[in-house]
Amino acid sequence: MSDARNPIELFIGLMSGTSQDAVDGVLAGFTAGPAPRPIATRSLPLPPQLRRELDALQTTGGGSLDHALHLHHEIGCLFAECALGLLAVANLPASAVRAIGSHGQTVRHAPNGPSPHSLQIGNAALIAARTGIATVADFRSSDIAAGGQGAPLAPAFHKAVFGARRGRAVLNLGGMANISVLDTDNGRPWGWDIGPGNVLLDAWAQRHLRQACDAEGRFAASGSVDTNLLDALLAHPYITVPPPKSTGKEDFNLAWLDEVLAVFPPLAPATVQATLAEFTAACVALSLADEPTVTELLVCGGGLRNADLMRRIAARLPRLDVASTSRAGLDPQWIEALAFAWLARQRTHEQALDLRGVTGARRSVVLGCVYLP
Repeated sequence: MSDARNPIELFIGLMSGTSQDAVDGVLAGFTAGPAPRPIATRSLPLPPQLRRELDALQTTGGGSLDHALHLHHEIGCLFAECALGLLAVANLPASAVRAIGSHGQTVRHAPNGPSPHSLQIGNAALIAARTGIATVADFRSSDIAAGGQGAPLAPAFHKAVFGARRGRAVLNLGGMANISVLDTDNGRPWGWDIGPGNVLLDAWAQRHLRQACDAEGRFAASGSVDTNLLDALLAHPYITVPPPKSTGKEDFNLAWLDEVLAVFPPLAPATVQATLAEFTAACVALSLADEPTVTELLVCGGGLRNADLMRRIAARLPRLDVASTSRAGLDPQWIEALAFAWLARQRTHEQALDLRGVTGARRSVVLGCVYLP
């Protein structure tokens, strides 16, 4: 799959985000240029019972060490299965792939305070052993040790593959939403977690619809925004914290939402869902309020499939050209998995990343730990 003039390196990226809906995997080819070429893709749904166990583990005071280690093993098995499936689809041996980049499943993210940490489970040694491929994992710890937030990491990848055009920003609408501003004076990526993407929308839909998500945003579209509730949601202290910053389910969850709702008279579930969608859209707009050079917003992540949410974002950003990353040549569903294939390549070549404008790390850092088969 390569020649002496233009050698191709193959890497696999594996990603499971805050939404905990699936493991997304990409087998990608890299040449001397910045943009990878997806060769095979696979999405492996997380079993409902595994999702429930992960939710329990992430509840404050929930779970035990034995339970966490059990899930560490189960997530590792699932990630390995996804990688092996990619090899089967591409009809390639494990020896053809340089390395796997595994994000793992985040179960704790607390980069501030006296003991900064971010924990992703999914046994990388097991992935390496089962696939026969070197596996890079734990991408966040080195950044945190250097004084950074450990997240988001995607802006470095966004800068590498989308940064050639002026005035461009990238919005990842996962469980949490993060923004990457690519047109910077110093050439370094600039980005941060802006707040909730789909996490509250999914949780509210699961409670009231008994569905994994609000398909296409139809539930939210059936309701109307309660402006007083929206103001209360926007009063969350994280929203006005200046970057660098990162967040997770520790900050935005159903327990917090229930506390906010407790001071309101009973609201129709659809009204709450509509307001949550408007909350996410407002967070996106606020993140770009001080970025006058941005004229184009490329969107990726599961939230792109929520037509109601995308309409709300576009309405709050009338001066911007809002489109999918497919405009720039990459399928939005696979951007995050591609990012971890790229990060595995950076680690394999011992390329340090300058994330001072993203995570706030004091210096450039080589990210990730390597587990050999």
